Amino acid sequence: MPTERLSRAWLLIVVLGASGNTQPQNAKNMIVSRADLCLTEGAVEQLPDRRLSVAVPKMRAYVNLETSQYLEARFTYSGPTENQAPLGSGELRRQFGLKLHAQDACNLVYVMWRIAPASEIVVSVKSNPGQHSSSECSNHGYTNIKAAHSAPVPPLTPGQTRTLRAEMNGQALEVFVDNSPVWEGNVGREALSFHGPVGIRSDNARLELELKARRQGAGGQMPACRSGPGESD
Repeated sequence: MPTERLSRAWLLIVVLGASGNTQPQNAKNMIVSRADLCLTEGAVEQLPDRRLSVAVPKMRAYVNLETSQYLEARFTYSGPTENQAPLGSGELRRQFGLKLHAQDACNLVYVMWRIAPASEIVVSVKSNPGQHSSSECSNHGYTNIKAAHSAPVPPLTPGQTRTLRAEMNGQALEVFVDNSPVWEGNVGREALSFHGPVGIRSDNARLELELKARRQGAGGQMPACRSGPGESD
């Protein structure tokens, strides 16, 4: 290969490596335990087989470890919770989802599997510049993002086990259900104006799940868990 062509090829490799489209060599998937979660609302129980259990109307949590913006949940849906709680808008919805760049209660990206009243994947950016607690932003600042490519998701019935996975590289987001792509698109620059861990959220759904995140760097502990009413998104 001529020297000029070799130099161009090497430059391309360097650019691609720096672009964030390749995973770090030390990236490693890990199973998230209850001890790795910072719970900001509701309850999550640890099951003996490394799974987690959710049986409360509202659950909010984030992974309190250094990870990339990758999260996978293999979950069994067991139906609605005994009691139901409306969203801040007053709507009664049953759903489970993943959180990315969860900086605080007011600024984060959601990948939600809406179970009822309709089965669909909805990606939202919640952005409230200058606000950081739920008392400041409440349920304001949501923008639903239109996918460049999407596919329908099957209805969830009690007893079914599914896998929901999301990965964000820069503004690009990909969502998979059972390893099949269901949502792909650009979440916009606004979503990169805040930074934070990955996490989970549920509303009115009983679940048992195995949660996997991807370690980044040394995989060390994050700052102290930010829990309490003001931290719940």
